[in-house]
Amino acid sequence: MLSEPRAAQAGDDIRSALPDDWQRATLLGRIDLGHGPTPVLLRDGELADLSHAAPTISQLLNRFEPGAALPAGTPLGALDRLGLAPAWQQPDALPRLLAPVDLHCIKAAGVTFAVSALERVIEERARGDAGAAQSIREALAERVGADLSRIKPGSEQAEKLKQALISDGLWSQYLEVAIGPDAEIFTKAPILSSVGWGDHVGVRADSSWNNPEPEVVVICDGHGRVRGATLGNDVNLRDFEGRSALLLAKAKDNNASCAIGPFIRLFDKDFTIDDVRRAEVELRVEGEDGFRLRGSSNMAKISRDPLDLAAQAFGANHQYPDGFALFLGTMFAPIEDRDAPGRGFTHKPGDHVTVASPRLGALSNRVTFCSDAPPWRFGVASLMTNLAQRGLLAAPAGN
Repeated sequence: MLSEPRAAQAGDDIRSALPDDWQRATLLGRIDLGHGPTPVLLRDGELADLSHAAPTISQLLNRFEPGAALPAGTPLGALDRLGLAPAWQQPDALPRLLAPVDLHCIKAAGVTFAVSALERVIEERARGDAGAAQSIREALAERVGADLSRIKPGSEQAEKLKQALISDGLWSQYLEVAIGPDAEIFTKAPILSSVGWGDHVGVRADSSWNNPEPEVVVICDGHGRVRGATLGNDVNLRDFEGRSALLLAKAKDNNASCAIGPFIRLFDKDFTIDDVRRAEVELRVEGEDGFRLRGSSNMAKISRDPLDLAAQAFGANHQYPDGFALFLGTMFAPIEDRDAPGRGFTHKPGDHVTVASPRLGALSNRVTFCSDAPPWRFGVASLMTNLAQRGLLAAPAGN
C-alpha cells in the first residue's frame, strides 16, 4: 500500500503529486517502464499495467464505457516503490512518468474567465510591451471589469455591452470570444508532444514576457464524452500573442510548452463533473533567484460551463475519433513585478512551477528554454512501431 502522501511542496516526490483523497480515486496514467509507454491504473496506491486490455489511454477510454469496471491488469506494485524522480534530478532515469494522454488531440479554450479576457485585451493594446500593460489594465478594469464578470456569453445583455464598447472604441477580438456566442477553441499541441510530471517545460529564449497558465484539463473519448480530468500548464508567450493574434501558434505551440498530468482522474461516484466545476487550482512558482509567486484560479468563476466548451470542440462539424484533451482556461494572469517596476512577471530558466488542486493532485515542472529542453522525437510512427514490437496492436478478444 502506498504511504500517506505529504502536502505538495517541493514537487520532487511522486507521493506529493497525488490527490488528497487518492484512496478513493481511479487514476489513469502512462509510465515508461523501460520498454515504451504503458497505460497504467493506480488504485489504492497500487499500479497495474493495462496495456494488454488497451495499448493506449485513447483506446482504453473508447473500449470501456463510462462507469464500466476497468480490468485488473498486471500488477506492478506500489507507486512509490518505482523510484520515479523528476527529470531535472535524473534526466535519463527509468521508469518515468509520462503525460497521461497519448493519441488525444490537445485542444484549449481561451478567454473563458473575465479576468483573462481583460489580460488578453491588455496584451493586444500593449502590442506585447509589458511596460505599457499597467496603465491599460487600470483603464480597462475601470470601464468593463465589473460588467464583464456578470455577463453570460452569447446573451442579449452581452450584445448590448458589445455595442457599448464598440461605441467607446474599446472593442477587441478577445472580448468577442469572451462574451460572444462562440468560444475560442484552438489546438494547443500536437499528439504525443505533451510533457508530464517531473519534466521540463519550455519558453522561447526570444520571449521577454511569458507566464504559466494553471488549468483543469478535461479528457474526452472518441464520442466527445467527458470521462475525467487532470491538470495542465498552458505555457503562454504574452509578448508574441500581444504583437498579433496571428502569432498564437508561436505563442502557444513550442517544444515542451504543454504540460499535462500527473494522472487522469476518471469520473465515478466520488468524482464528477461538478467537482470540476468547483475546483480551485493553485499555482506556485519558485525561482532560483529567490522570487516566489502564488496564485489561484477558481473554476466556479468560469464564464462557460466545461460541458459547453467540450460540446463546442466536438460535434457535427468536427470529430476526434481518438478522443481529445481540452484545457478549460484560467483566470490567473500574473502581474507582479519580478525585476524592474512596471515590467510584470516573466519566467526565468530554473523556475519550479507547480499546478495543484486537492482532488486532482499536483503537476510539477521546471522551466527551461524550448531549445534546451529534450527535443520531441517520439511521435505517432514511433509509438506504433514500439507497440507492434511489443505485440500490443492485435485487437483484443471479443472486438
